[in-house]
Amino acid sequence: MLKATIIVRYKQGVDDPEGKSIKHSLELLNFKDIQEVRVAKYYEIYLDKPLEEGKREVEEMIRKLLVNPVIHDYEMRVEEL
Repeated sequence: MLKATIIVRYKQGVDDPEGKSIKHSLELLNFKDIQEVRVAKYYEIYLDKPLEEGKREVEEMIRKLLVNPVIHDYEMRVEEL
């Protein structure tokens, strides 16, 4: 079995409305001196495939659904369990 871990973030310079909202809420709770809050999505996908085939399939998932390459950067790791 494989475990794929994917972290998706907005690229630097792309507006992060959820991060801005969280920053504002933290400031309302008297947490001061916060420069910026950035939000990332964390995915764990478990596959019953050989390693190389699994990596290819996860890359396809990323391209087709999980990441918009215009606005997102991502990190991916696939490991055998």
